[in-house]
This record gives sequence, C-alpha cells and structure tokens, in this order.
Amino acid sequence: VQLQAFGGGLVPPGGSLRLSCAASGFTFDKFNIGWIRQAPGKAREARLCFTSNFSTTYYRDSLKGRFTISLENANNTVYLQMNNLKPEDTTDYYCATATGPFCPALRDFTFWGQGTQVTVSS
Repeated sequence: VQLQAFGGGLVPPGGSLRLSCAASGFTFDKFNIGWIRQAPGKAREARLCFTSNFSTTYYRDSLKGRFTISLENANNTVYLQMNNLKPEDTTDYYCATATGPFCPALRDFTFWGQGTQVTVSS
C-alpha cells in the first residue's frame, strides 16, 4: 500500500504545474484525498481536499481560482493543478488520505505519501 506524489519542479512566477498522486494497493474512491505542503522547519499546511463524494474543500480561500484538485479513477491518480504560481508556493507538497464523509482537519490525514518539491522562481 503506497502513495507517491510526483510532478514537482522549477517554474517561473505565473507559471503552472500539475502534481500527481498515485496510489498502489488501494483505490481512492473510498477516501478523502488531501494535498498538504510543508516547508523545511515549518509546520504542515493543508491546501485542498477532495472527498469520496466528489466535493472539494479549500483550506485557504486564497487558493480558489488558482489550484484545483481532481481524481482520475482509470489510473487511480489524484491531481493538483496549480496555476498562476507565486514564489510563496515554493515548498514540498504531499498527498495524504483520510476517511469520513468530509474533508478533515490536517491531523486526521492518516496515510501519507512521499512528497514532491515545487520551486517557483525566475
């Protein structure tokens, strides 16, 4: 059972990236999936979450209009589309799962994958 985030990289301000979160050994359809970021030496911050009943929760209103989350069942992958990236978006991004009918608080994401690094810089 494994989660793996990938797709990070270096992008200029205003650019876009799509991160992927692939699951092996289980399917996403019964879980809530969250994208969380963590900069070195700083606390984790939840960004978005996609529930098993296809609704999206934004943990920061400032992400609305820039970030979207989606699930592709065919390849059991969750995506985080990030547009109009800003230098403050630079950090490591992780995907994680949680159970329950709603997107939870950060502490309730119980299964984590390895992260992928995003750097927004000119």
